[in-house]
Amino acid sequence: MQATSTLSRKMLAYVRRLIVLIWGLFLCSVGILFTYRSDMGLGPWDVLHKGVSLHTPLSFGQASIVVGGLIILVGLCLRVRPGVGTVLNMLLIGFFVDIHLRLNWLPDLGAAPLIVRLVADVMGVLLMGLGTAFYISPRLGAGPRDGLMLRLNVLTGLRIAIVRGAIEFSALVIGFFLGGTVGVGTLIFAFGVGPAVEIGFWIITRFIPALAPLRAGALAQPAHTLESVPALHRPASRRVGQRSSK
Repeated sequence: MQATSTLSRKMLAYVRRLIVLIWGLFLCSVGILFTYRSDMGLGPWDVLHKGVSLHTPLSFGQASIVVGGLIILVGLCLRVRPGVGTVLNMLLIGFFVDIHLRLNWLPDLGAAPLIVRLVADVMGVLLMGLGTAFYISPRLGAGPRDGLMLRLNVLTGLRIAIVRGAIEFSALVIGFFLGGTVGVGTLIFAFGVGPAVEIGFWIITRFIPALAPLRAGALAQPAHTLESVPALHRPASRRVGQRSSK
């Protein structure tokens, strides 16, 4: 009886983590919609998704799903084990974005005053930051792009900032040449998404204390996907030194 009760509690806790994860992905999709409709410029990966959608039968959201799936496949070749959150990230954000676009509850703001478009773009980045904080907190797996970034960090020994910058710059350049939307909003995303995620974690800690333990665990322990990356938490220089000492 006690074992059954323990199992039930674990299942409820897991369902709770899934709900938090999906809510975070939904918020991310709303944020992407705001940046998309603002016509100020998209984030690097969304520039690529937009470019792919212009040259294929895929919608914007479907392009996001396909690109995410390809990144997961590349990660698997590099021995990055995806978590539940990794797969849901790939599937749900694009799915939600397409629903938003189909419902058209937020119209195209391309002809709106500049201040309105700017506010919409900043709102989108803030929503993506909050959604990312919710998505990370349950520790159910890193996003496809983050898992690839962290694995390349281990393989190359380069700093994460350099690896992340190289990956996102590559996505941006390819998307730009495919016709993706690049503009001031792209810079706003590049410089604003990090602080937006921090604000998201602050909001969770301050106003949703029930999620604070999940957030603490997310910071203290690598996510499911990240556990497959050996010695991830150590600086690259230290890992190199350890190998040379052997």
